[in-house]
Amino acid sequence: MTTTYWLEHAWLATYVEPGVAVEVSDEGRVTAVRTGVTACPPGAEALRGLTLPGLANAHSHAFHRALRSTVQVGSGTFWTWREVMYGVAARLTPDSYHALARAVYAEMALAGITSVGEFHYVHHTPGGAPYADPNAMGEALIAAASDAGIRLTLLDTAYLSSGFGEPPSSHQLRFSDGTAQAWAERVSSLKDTPFVRHGAAVHSVRAVPAAELATVAKWAQDREAPLHVHLSEQTAENEACLAAHGCTPTQLLADHGVLGPRTTGVHNTHLTAADIALIGSSGTGTCMCPTTERDLADGIGPAVPLQQAGSPLCLGSDSHAVIDLFEEARAMELNERLRSRTRGHWTAAALLRAASADGHAALGRPDAGTIEPGALADFTTLALDTVRTAGPVPMLGAETAVFAATGADVRHTVVGGRQVVRDGVHTAIPDTAGALTAAIRALHG
Repeated sequence: MTTTYWLEHAWLATYVEPGVAVEVSDEGRVTAVRTGVTACPPGAEALRGLTLPGLANAHSHAFHRALRSTVQVGSGTFWTWREVMYGVAARLTPDSYHALARAVYAEMALAGITSVGEFHYVHHTPGGAPYADPNAMGEALIAAASDAGIRLTLLDTAYLSSGFGEPPSSHQLRFSDGTAQAWAERVSSLKDTPFVRHGAAVHSVRAVPAAELATVAKWAQDREAPLHVHLSEQTAENEACLAAHGCTPTQLLADHGVLGPRTTGVHNTHLTAADIALIGSSGTGTCMCPTTERDLADGIGPAVPLQQAGSPLCLGSDSHAVIDLFEEARAMELNERLRSRTRGHWTAAALLRAASADGHAALGRPDAGTIEPGALADFTTLALDTVRTAGPVPMLGAETAVFAATGADVRHTVVGGRQVVRDGVHTAIPDTAGALTAAIRALHG
């Protein structure tokens, strides 16, 4: 049976169209898009406001949501923040991680996110011994995404060392499978479903020895799966890589077959001109996480030259200092304005594409991120009558979405043709704030 949604205003890739009827199959795909429909047809579901393609959060560490606010006391660096993060990671169990991630993914749905890439490295018990089900922690995330009604790309992460030539620290034992081959054997038992894709990640060049990189890359290549990697987030990593291997992290990844069009470098902050050329010429993507990069004082990455070199841009909320893809898109442009002291590096349409279609592609879903026949029926609707969005004419919808709206302005979210958020309330987890509070307080004891 076909479901019909009537969109009061719809963003159709490059422009806003008023009065659009979208027909959706039982399989959750768009079968028809009809414009010029001035009133909601009988039996159709009306989505009033501006409907956009569903947003893609291309980089998430769900358990970092428990750090929000608690890490804002005092000063420090990324490295001191990391010690607090390890404390939270040590307390996770499959049950507590499910409870937290379920609420975090519901928070994402409330912000218009229909698909998330979970960079997942908390695999084993705190001492490093496997659970009876070696993928118990990953399965907890899969169940959480299902409960919250959003799509998941589980980027199962190889994390084998604490630094170049160093074994895992006591905090990191539960992250490590010992070798890349053991990692590959564990993750090979995970199977894709319509709502779950399985990809791979290299945590970083400091966490996966150079001799092990090719094993992870081959696993992803053999399955045509997404491959993500934290890249040059910190200058200390660059300096250590140069000392250990005589080259930059980007060059090391290139030498071991990690770069390529199914690969996404996360952050890509401290790069040389040669690094940028390698990333761009290989078609490797870039996931910028501006709210985390500013929260951790990482720096501003070279997004403009990366894109000019050929690297597609996408966005992630990473540590979840906030969960708001509109803010990530806005911050990428505004950061560049601060650095260059000029305006208009990306159009609002280009920033929306980074937050939607290009993010979905980076997560192995090139059939999402547009409202057109054949695409996944994933979309989100912004209210145009809040104190932030009121005023501009609807035809300036892209500009309103990127430069005025926040995730709090999301009114509806549809995933696979099913309404997950209706009138600003999650249909399955109506008290999302309460779920977040309970899960986080349980972790902090």
